[in-house]
Order: sequence, then C-alpha cells, then structure tokens
Amino acid sequence: MRNAYLLSVGAYAPEQVIPNSYFNEQLGEDVDSWLRQNVEIYERRWCADDESTADLSERAARIALERAGISPEQLDLIIISTDTPEFVSPSTSSIVQDRLGAKKAGTFDINTACAGFVTAMDIGAKYIISDEQYEHVLVIGAYAMSKYLNKADKKTVTLFADGAGAVVLKAGEGKEKGFLSSELVTEGQYNEWMGIYAGAARQPVTQEVLAQGTHQLQFVRKFPKELNPEIWSRMAHTLSERTGQPISEVDHFFITQININSIRETMERLGQPMEKAHTVMHHYGYTGSACIPMAFNEAYEQGKLKGGQLAYFIGSGGGLAFASAAFRLGEELSK
Repeated sequence: MRNAYLLSVGAYAPEQVIPNSYFNEQLGEDVDSWLRQNVEIYERRWCADDESTADLSERAARIALERAGISPEQLDLIIISTDTPEFVSPSTSSIVQDRLGAKKAGTFDINTACAGFVTAMDIGAKYIISDEQYEHVLVIGAYAMSKYLNKADKKTVTLFADGAGAVVLKAGEGKEKGFLSSELVTEGQYNEWMGIYAGAARQPVTQEVLAQGTHQLQFVRKFPKELNPEIWSRMAHTLSERTGQPISEVDHFFITQININSIRETMERLGQPMEKAHTVMHHYGYTGSACIPMAFNEAYEQGKLKGGQLAYFIGSGGGLAFASAAFRLGEELSK
C-alpha cells in the first residue's frame, strides 16, 4: 500500500527578539509578570521591516530540504498554510517555488488559520497516497502576524509572533511508518469571534477602515476556555479509535501553542504526562500555523524523535477550524 512518510523537518524564526520587557515600556504597565505566570511566554520573534512570510517560508524550506537530502528540483508539490500571506494574490507558495528553483513543483496555499499546517500535511499525504506522480511534497506553515498587530492592543500584541516550519513528505510503501489517519472539524459559528476582518472582498481597505483598525488582528469575543481542551482531547481519541493505537502508546503530542494551560488540561483529560507535549511558546510566542512544525522541529533538534514513535499533530485556529493527523515516525527523523 502506497503511503506518505515524514522525511525531514525544518524551521526558522526571525532574528529580532522581543522580550516581555518591551511591552512594559510600550504599554506602561507590568505585563511581563502576567505573561510569565499565566501563559509562560518570556519572549518572541518578530520580522524585520523588510522581512515577510515568503522569507520565513523559504528559510524553513531550505533547512527541511537539506535535511531530506533532496534538491528543490525533486519536489512535486509545495503547499503553504498561512493566514498572513505575502500578497492577497498571487499565492505565497508560487513565490517560494520560484525562489527555491523547484521548477517542476505545483503549488497552492491554504488558509484554515492556525489549524492550517496539520490540514496541509493531511492534504499532502493524500496527494502522495492517491497519485503516483507525487513523490516529494513540501508542506510549510508560515506566520508573520506581527505585520497585522495593533501595537497598543494588549490582548494581541503580547501573544502573537512570527516564524515558519516545514516538512518534506516522501512516498513509500506500507503502514509500518508514515501517515495513519486524520480528521478535520469546524465550529463555524465562531467565525466572527477572532480574525482580520478587512483587506479582502467584504471590506476592502479604505481610509475609514484604517482608522477603525479592522485590517489588524482582533479578538472580538472571548472563547470558552474549555473549547480547545474538549475538542483536542476528543480528536486524539478519534485518532486512536481509527488507528487502533491506545492513547498511552502515543509518544508525542504536537498541539497548537496558543495557551500552555489548554495543553496541560488536554493532557490531563487524556491521562498522559505533560512531557509528551513539546512546547515552544516560551521563547517564540504564539506563531499560529507555524507553531506545530516549529515544536516538531525543536523536538527533532533535541533528539527526542526516534524511529517507530507515534506522533499526534492537533491544530486549531480561527474559524474555528481544527485538524488532527497521526504519523508513525521513521528512522529518518532520529538524530
């Protein structure tokens, strides 16, 4: 049986480090203490003025390709997940394809907000499984939300940050490793609760819109705090039902890094130790569609990944969109 294997991973974060103390000065109050105590964010990375989503994507992609031991010319498809694209149109993936010199790769972008990377992995894996012309697929999650932040809005400016992560999927045979199962869930009734609500067809950018600030990220309403843990844990159980693997046999949980307390509650609901859930928000802030591959990359770099291990990827983002995928890791990811 044809399958999709995780061949390599790479990630990149901008060089500009923004410590919590920056916001103490900007906002005129002590937000550092709250961030440390409540969400365990100590610093984050923001793009330079001349740095954007395509730059982050390219850097992460080159690392993943080098680790995979393949050239850009061997790529058959590039999928980028982002809700901070280089342009409204054309796609960010077409820009990255050109920069990499991936001449035979088809491209497209997807936007399921912060659930996008897992959704894109699911799509990439199914392209490989269903069509023999796809041997290598590059999947990137990229986020440059600092470009869309209201620097005076304490609710958003202290949390969101920039980065990119990438994986290379490779065609293989059999289920002893690679893609096992996935699930997509949407709670569309929350679509107007958080997002960037200007700059596209419904509300093009005008002087009035600029004055209102709706072209920037907004938390419009507060989400129920139990929402993510409930759905994340339910999706993990669904993956286990579909794969026949008990939750206790899962070695790694890579979960959206919006709130460490939500991850802790999820692991408690699953009856699993927090050590199985790698977290990176402490020094990178919340990097949206990039946070899961960035966590996966750091686990790789720290030597935590081993052949034969079972990994669950569970993402959520505005919409609200949720995505999960189960992969059995191969020796390619052992370090």
